[in-house]
Amino acid sequence: MSTLYLDRSGGELTCRDSQLVITHPGGRRTVPLALVERVVIAARTTFDSHLLGKLAEAGVAVTLLDIHRSRRRAQVLGHGHNDATLRLAQYRAAGDPGRRLSWAKRLVTAKLRRQRRWLASLRDERPDARRHLDRATDRLRRLETAVPDTDALAALRGLEGSAGRVFFAAYRHLFPAGLGFDGRRRRPPPDPVNAALSLAYTLLHHRAVQMAWAAGLDPLIGFYHETAWGRESLACDLIEPWRPCVEAWVYGWFRSRWLDATHFRRKGDTCLLGKAGRQRFFAAFEHQVKPVQRALRRQAAHLAAELRETGQ
Repeated sequence: MSTLYLDRSGGELTCRDSQLVITHPGGRRTVPLALVERVVIAARTTFDSHLLGKLAEAGVAVTLLDIHRSRRRAQVLGHGHNDATLRLAQYRAAGDPGRRLSWAKRLVTAKLRRQRRWLASLRDERPDARRHLDRATDRLRRLETAVPDTDALAALRGLEGSAGRVFFAAYRHLFPAGLGFDGRRRRPPPDPVNAALSLAYTLLHHRAVQMAWAAGLDPLIGFYHETAWGRESLACDLIEPWRPCVEAWVYGWFRSRWLDATHFRRKGDTCLLGKAGRQRFFAAFEHQVKPVQRALRRQAAHLAAELRETGQ
């Protein structure tokens, strides 16, 4: 186990003799602390500052997740890297428009390439959507070839936004009409597909924050995404090339009926995962995120090494 999810209200989390103890109305279980990299608390859970200290000492990240809004309430990251000169190099690089643009082009190119290749891979599986897939694949190819000639971040963001619209115009045709998915909608997510996408993006973002922090980088200071209050812009940068993986996973979960409309419920204008749906979602996400998580760790380490080299 690397991620411990606490998704049952009324529980208590403690640590005894290097064991995490989860007590809830339905029983009690223990998990060796050494096996846990992160704890995601998605329901009302009792714990104390002593536990947070033990988790921080062990390098275990803790995320408090608002499951009703698919967003994080708070995150405790534990010990960071002690090389302050790396962060100084990061801040200098963030002030260099040329370096920012170079980094951003790599991210956007990788994202568009993954989107294009994944849509193209579905042609035989989904002949009913082939016209939409071919059109999107062709337009994404043209947008991808335009990235190297982009001379400003604003123009690059416009290009990436256009690619997103092209992608989701095809993506929506992959889902049955009964799910009510007609495109990407975030706040609030109005249908099961958007609800699953939002939660998966959020969890992946948490991993990127943790990987950036562990590599000695400042998660708040990005290169493609502008600095904004309360946003870990570097984590947003890091996950950008991997968003197509999330979109492929969500499609696969609904295609295989691992998730369906019965796993969701409505609360006003918002579509939410129900309890049974969350159990299935978390299990599927943890199974499929592992290679992307390793890639995020390498990505953060490579960026840190590059900054050290160029920051001398």
